[in-house]
Amino acid sequence: MPPFLVFNPITGGVFCANKCLRVCLRLLLICVNHFQPIATAAMNEQGMMMDEVVKKIVFEKPDLAFLRKRHAVFDMHFHTRYTDGRDSIQAIAARARALGIGIAITDHNDIRGALEMDEYKDVPSIPGIEITSREGTHILVYFYARQHLKKFYTKYIKPFLGRDVMSSTKLSMEEIVHCAGLFPSVMIFPHPYCVAYTGICNLNFDEPRLERLLESVDGVEVINAENIHRWNLRCALLGLRLEKAITGGSDGHSLYHMGKVVTYAPCDKSGPAMLSAIKNGSVSVVGKEINLFRKVASSGAKLNAHAGAYPDRLGKNIRYSYRVIHVKSVLIRRQLQLSFYRRRSKLNPFF
Repeated sequence: MPPFLVFNPITGGVFCANKCLRVCLRLLLICVNHFQPIATAAMNEQGMMMDEVVKKIVFEKPDLAFLRKRHAVFDMHFHTRYTDGRDSIQAIAARARALGIGIAITDHNDIRGALEMDEYKDVPSIPGIEITSREGTHILVYFYARQHLKKFYTKYIKPFLGRDVMSSTKLSMEEIVHCAGLFPSVMIFPHPYCVAYTGICNLNFDEPRLERLLESVDGVEVINAENIHRWNLRCALLGLRLEKAITGGSDGHSLYHMGKVVTYAPCDKSGPAMLSAIKNGSVSVVGKEINLFRKVASSGAKLNAHAGAYPDRLGKNIRYSYRVIHVKSVLIRRQLQLSFYRRRSKLNPFF
């Protein structure tokens, strides 16, 4: 049979392959011409949406003078000398006033700084707290009103504090999320990826548990000035993947850090308005990490702040190190086994 003729095994007939090819091409062109505008429009719409999302997270120095003209601008993560920060509330308020931004005081397991900051009515502020769970992982909780923060802390956090304010509480992360959810609040996982277990994406939480926790909070912090750039990139990707609320903050422990990373939104310049903007997804984050020298200086100050927490931290570091070594050793063992089986099957295809 000539190569341009094709036998049909169903009908037993023979037809011209060239004619069949012409028909197929014609149908293909019809489909392309029909669906191309739809596909192009969908791709353009998706591209525009992606551009809009990417613009929400920008790694560059914030132009605070420009941003505050049309936006409320807040540093959503800052510490005072009540915990491991260097500065008093008076100094922090003066610096925020000079920068023209709002501030969220989020001390570790302590609310004195947040309540004191609320008394400076000429500086927009958000009552907040950074709680350390039993696992050693951090969560930021922001409140619309100071009385809610005070009640939450007095009833659900203070009775379960560790030996030092910087120590872990006796509450699991799920218990903290449940209790915070009883109040009008916004829950954010700070620095979800970082070098240790203080970020939620660590080996202490298996994948199903991690997914449940990420689903149960409002969002994640996508840029943290004290974090490493590659970890911040992973945090930003996580924020985009989750399609939940995003925030950014300096995680400042000195006045120099303030405003290095900010969250801004086209809303009223008040704490409640900013929290509502975070919840409805109308905020953007801009900022970059502080340099290595500043990070080292900040870490040294934090270590000297509360020596009473050393035993708790040391124990957690040792346990987490053992877990990391175990997981890494399992992965290496599996990779070696896979490499062995591949090499063996290559030498003996019937293996």
